[in-house]
Amino acid sequence: MKHIQIEFKWAIIFLVALLAWTLLERTLGWHDEEIANHFWLTLLFMPFAVLMYVLEMREKRRRYYNKKISWKQAFFSGALLSLFIALLSPGAQYVIHNFITPEYFKNVIDYSVTNKLMTIKAANETFNITSYMWQAAFGSLFGGLVISAIAAIFMRRS
Repeated sequence: MKHIQIEFKWAIIFLVALLAWTLLERTLGWHDEEIANHFWLTLLFMPFAVLMYVLEMREKRRRYYNKKISWKQAFFSGALLSLFIALLSPGAQYVIHNFITPEYFKNVIDYSVTNKLMTIKAANETFNITSYMWQAAFGSLFGGLVISAIAAIFMRRS
């Protein structure tokens, strides 16, 4: 259990940061008035996500591997972090869409249909809690694996 404690701690930190970021998005109007720009503005969270992976690997290197870590060890540590985030992210999506921004799906569906980006049927199939829970789980897993592979290159020490 001790060998996965750091990854689990950082998964919790990551999800708290995600909830805070979502609250910021809502406060700045990105879920209603500025919903047209929501997709690319959300990408501004990416540097913070990468930073959290780097900090997790750095802590793992320092506390668990005695300041020496191989690419493989760093990658597996990041992969485990990704797995924990993926497992916890549906719960985070539930909190986001039921408590932080419950009107988001209505707003994004209205925007997509009004601007003829999607039919009402396609928008309803795309923008719902079940779809977002699956997207969050798989997106965080696969995106986290990519971040882990790249960050591990820079975190290795002999």
